[in-house]
Amino acid sequence: MADTVIRTAVLDDIPALLAFWARAAEGTSISDDPAGVAALITRDPQALLLAEHDGALAGTVIAGFDGWRCHLYRLAVDPDRRRRGIGAALLAAAEARFEALGGRRADAMVLDHNELGRTAWRAAGYRPEEQWSRWVKPLG
Repeated sequence: MADTVIRTAVLDDIPALLAFWARAAEGTSISDDPAGVAALITRDPQALLLAEHDGALAGTVIAGFDGWRCHLYRLAVDPDRRRRGIGAALLAAAEARFEALGGRRADAMVLDHNELGRTAWRAAGYRPEEQWSRWVKPLG
């Protein structure tokens, strides 16, 4: 992990970030486009955390805080670099961000069919809350 650096994303990272998610992330989001990622970075420049290993993008997590709840999205690690602590380092950085902002509990969006992801989240100390369901409505 000594060669891994955690930093926030900047607008110039967007093309590489979208290509990374296409190969390393499970599922897609309606916001997986240049405009969606640019809006995130512009609104909250500290929310999108990147892990770089030897100068290459190795992982991501979005650590969004709305002033009340701490939300984690898009935890993804390069398939060739998994199980080396990159995901744990990203989560530690996200949780430190939340604590510094006064957050009291973090929640994560995890696809039900993503067993690899569910295993990683459990290992990090997260548990599903079976009484909750996510309800969505596309806008626009």
